[in-house]
Amino acid sequence: MPKKSADAPTSLGPSPSRPPRARAADTAPGNTGNIEPSHNEIAEIAYLRYLSRGAAHGQDVDDWMEAERELRARRISR
Repeated sequence: MPKKSADAPTSLGPSPSRPPRARAADTAPGNTGNIEPSHNEIAEIAYLRYLSRGAAHGQDVDDWMEAERELRARRISR
């Protein structure tokens, strides 16, 4: 049996290169402690902005960033 190194981690925690995943309670509707919108929420608002511009291409990043700002502002003002 191989001997354990004193430097070896004893538990499997989250990878340091990746942030931990949000728990369901953190992203539940009505949870005022978390102002970060989900990927799907941002995508929906960004898509609606895209459609409101006549589905013109080339401003996807602007639509995404503005959707994030809008959703955060809504959650802060609750």
